[in-house]
Amino acid sequence: MEASVILPILKKKLAFLSGGKDRRSGLILTIPLCLEQTNMDELSVTLDYLLSIPSEKCKARGFTVIVDGRKSQWNVVKTVVLMLQNVVPAEVSLVCVVKPDEFWDKKVTHFCFWKEKDRLGFEVILVSANKLTRYIEPCQLTEDFGGSLTYDHMDWLNKRLVFEKFTKESTSLLDELALINNGSDKGSEQEKERSVDLNFLPSVDPETVLQTGHELLSELQQRRFNGSDGGVSWSPMDDELLAQPQVMKLLDSLREQYTRYQEVCRQRSKRTQLEEIQQKVMQVVNWLEGPGSEQLRAQWGIGDSIRASQALQQKHEEIESQHSEWFAVYVELNQQIAALLNAGDEEDLVELKSLQQQLSDVCYRQASQLEFRQNLLQAALEFHGVAQDLSQQLDGLLGMLCVDVAPADGASIQQTLKLLEEKLKSVDVGLQGLREKGQGLLDQISNQASWAYGKDVTIENKENVDHIQGVMEDMQLRKQRCEDMVDVRRLKMLQMVQLFKCEEDASQAVEWLSELLDALLKTHIRLGDDAQETKVLLEKHRKFVDVAQSTYDYGRQLLQATVVLCQSLRCTSRSSGDTLPRLNRVWKQFTVASEERVHRLEMAIAFHSNAEKILQDCPEEPEALNDEEQFEEIEAVGKSLLDRLTVPVVYPDGTEQYFGSPSDMASTAEHIRDRMKLVSLKRQQLRHPEMVTAES
Repeated sequence: MEASVILPILKKKLAFLSGGKDRRSGLILTIPLCLEQTNMDELSVTLDYLLSIPSEKCKARGFTVIVDGRKSQWNVVKTVVLMLQNVVPAEVSLVCVVKPDEFWDKKVTHFCFWKEKDRLGFEVILVSANKLTRYIEPCQLTEDFGGSLTYDHMDWLNKRLVFEKFTKESTSLLDELALINNGSDKGSEQEKERSVDLNFLPSVDPETVLQTGHELLSELQQRRFNGSDGGVSWSPMDDELLAQPQVMKLLDSLREQYTRYQEVCRQRSKRTQLEEIQQKVMQVVNWLEGPGSEQLRAQWGIGDSIRASQALQQKHEEIESQHSEWFAVYVELNQQIAALLNAGDEEDLVELKSLQQQLSDVCYRQASQLEFRQNLLQAALEFHGVAQDLSQQLDGLLGMLCVDVAPADGASIQQTLKLLEEKLKSVDVGLQGLREKGQGLLDQISNQASWAYGKDVTIENKENVDHIQGVMEDMQLRKQRCEDMVDVRRLKMLQMVQLFKCEEDASQAVEWLSELLDALLKTHIRLGDDAQETKVLLEKHRKFVDVAQSTYDYGRQLLQATVVLCQSLRCTSRSSGDTLPRLNRVWKQFTVASEERVHRLEMAIAFHSNAEKILQDCPEEPEALNDEEQFEEIEAVGKSLLDRLTVPVVYPDGTEQYFGSPSDMASTAEHIRDRMKLVSLKRQQLRHPEMVTAES
């Protein structure tokens, strides 16, 4: 029976164990009767409950029952005493009926309890409250009977409720913990495989029950001695009444079972954590080896252009994003496994290391595949980028070669040729870069089989290889065609450079010839002071003419070369049609002027030679000096020479040009006249010698 079940009855305080003892160390049971009619059934229930509290050893010492009838009627007292025979006949050793001082004297003769001792089984005495100390020590009596023992029924009842609750909960908890611990000790496979549910957990919190027990034990130990309040010692809940040893025993058992339970929970928690880790590991492994690998297997192409490669890269980034979520789970699981490994449980080390190794192998392999795929796509993107740049360069070079060359001069042709060579060199560099990128990409593709998970990627790789090789071969053919066209264009442009050079040199020859003509007219004007000097001048003039002839011939050869080059280039020369007439015109003018110069010099030589013969005193030939015809010839030559100096050079086109300036011509003419005067004077001397003597 539990106090909580009959709590309303117990609160009525129909009977109580105060904790006091009689002289035989038997417990004192007090039944305080009141003025109202006492419910015998409730009293019987109360007595049954109270008598169930003491231990058997304590019960063996018997009970002293104090029936307080001072406020009750005699027939009630008699009924209670008789009821004790049925409730606790063996445990009651003495019943002390506390009577009113005067009220019951007349009633005693009607019923003598001492005569009924054999029938009742215990002794009944009627005693007044002040004489109760004859049987019981005052320190074992409550204040109601003039004793010093303090008793608080509600405090006792509350403590009893706590004790019974603790006893019930601890007993139930011990059974549950024992069941859990024993089940765990068996270590059956079913127990290990059984998931944690509500049956696995105790119905009450062990920590709460232990705390309640410790508080109860502390209260029992503290209230056993009344050291703080002074007075007489009082133990309302000592060993016999509240079973302090039972509380201690329960606490010890609880601590032992709870420690084992905590270890079981730790082991099961570890097992659960291990199973969860294993489950998550398998989820990661199954996804990476399943859908993740299938995604990579489906992505084998490299694209045929920059746009296609970029689209494949974007798709690959989506695949990487999905993998990143699982890799994050891998990092978390790896940390959890590392923490469990650091815990150092030998029984799980092998399994944990196996899980960790399996997870790491799969994740690293998948990460390597992702990185390989990313590198392959990046290499393909770079390859297509180089191919596109090279294609644009070839298109530009081809466009330049397809445009007809119409340069203005040789310098522009040289510039165009230089630009053409630079473009061709750039194409060579681009093609070399394409070959390097293509070879690197082919090397990567050849390594693709190492992560194909047994899949035959020969067909897919062959398509990629054929595409790469096709692009490189196409670029090589285009480059070769451009090179052939460049060779033709280079030859043509070099011929054009030579054409322009010939035209420029021909024009330069015309300029040189014009300069020679100008020099002839402006500086070649002297006729010499004597025959010797004139002969020297004539010789120099002939050399001068030879230079002019060479210049003219050089110009003619250059113009002939331009005609040949124009025929080869199938074009018309811009300047040859103008240069040749200019060259011929200047040459004709030079020829006319040169011939005029020769005539004048020859006349001057004849004049000076004849004049010098006459003027020289030559006795060997006196007859020559007397030849009148010579004087006339000299005079005629001199006059002709003077007349020729005043006549301009008339070119074939009708234009005229004088030698030198008028002053230069006047100086030359004056010199000739002086020589003619000397000849005339000589002539007079020969005719009239006496005139010469007279003058002498």
